[in-house]
Amino acid sequence: MTDLDERPRTAARAAATPARTARRRRPWRPGLTALFIAAPAIVVYAYFSWGPILSSLVMSVQRVVLTGQSDFVGWDNFAYVLSDPGLPQAAGNTVLYTVLAIVFGFPIPLALAVFISEMRSRAWYFSALAYLPVMVPPVVAILLWKFFYAPDADGLFNTVLGWVGIGPLPWLNSPASAMPSIVLETTWAGAGTAVIIYIAALTSIPGELYEAAELDGAGIWRRVWHVALPQMRGIIGTMLLLQIIGTMQVFTEPFLFTGGGPQGATKTLLMTIYDYAFTRVDYGAATALSVLLALVLGLFSLAYFRLTRSWSRS
Repeated sequence: MTDLDERPRTAARAAATPARTARRRRPWRPGLTALFIAAPAIVVYAYFSWGPILSSLVMSVQRVVLTGQSDFVGWDNFAYVLSDPGLPQAAGNTVLYTVLAIVFGFPIPLALAVFISEMRSRAWYFSALAYLPVMVPPVVAILLWKFFYAPDADGLFNTVLGWVGIGPLPWLNSPASAMPSIVLETTWAGAGTAVIIYIAALTSIPGELYEAAELDGAGIWRRVWHVALPQMRGIIGTMLLLQIIGTMQVFTEPFLFTGGGPQGATKTLLMTIYDYAFTRVDYGAATALSVLLALVLGLFSLAYFRLTRSWSRS
């Protein structure tokens, strides 16, 4: 190749070099543009989401006076709530509700999703039926179930049990059965959302895996155990964590069903926070207990992710 042939190529490279250099010097422009577009949403989210969180942290170390100057009290609010004689029972009731909700309420949506996914021709119909309770307003559902839980022999559930010679049961009127009764209603009311998520996860599993399992003679249970569940490890782990966090913050159901009774058997941590804030008008104690609950849930979430990281990705 002669020098005459090389000169045009050299000139072209020299002309292109400033353009490439300019592009390399401005890699931040697309990111800055995206940040500028998203800035209003970020500001609104930070104000309405992180603003109350920061305010709660401040209030937790103050003696809050809504009509005057709040005083700094340091850790006094935390010491006060930790020494409350009713706190151990509320924490125990919350843990009991969480355990019952996980043991009885977590497998049911998964089993329903597997069942619906196998009903290929009418899957949409059963999916709609499973999601229907979610569309009922929570207060309406609770009042309806409270009528079903009537403790006399004429109550709906006691009438059905009477057909087989059982009952009548006290349901919400007994400390032993009140919490399981609440768990039964919350499982019915909230299972639909989990069912839809699990169905979406099941439909995303490659069909070749099921076909290979069927060729090997695997029945439905073996296909579920050896194909579906391993492919859904990540979503199952995430749903379990979300359910634990959600059940640890239960308030509406025990508040409307029993008001924390009978004998404090259904009073939860969030009901204790509500009692501090709106019965005792002690917002500092209420926010201190809220911060403690958030701290416990945050530490639990970190530990959960560390323990299940390898399992969910394998």
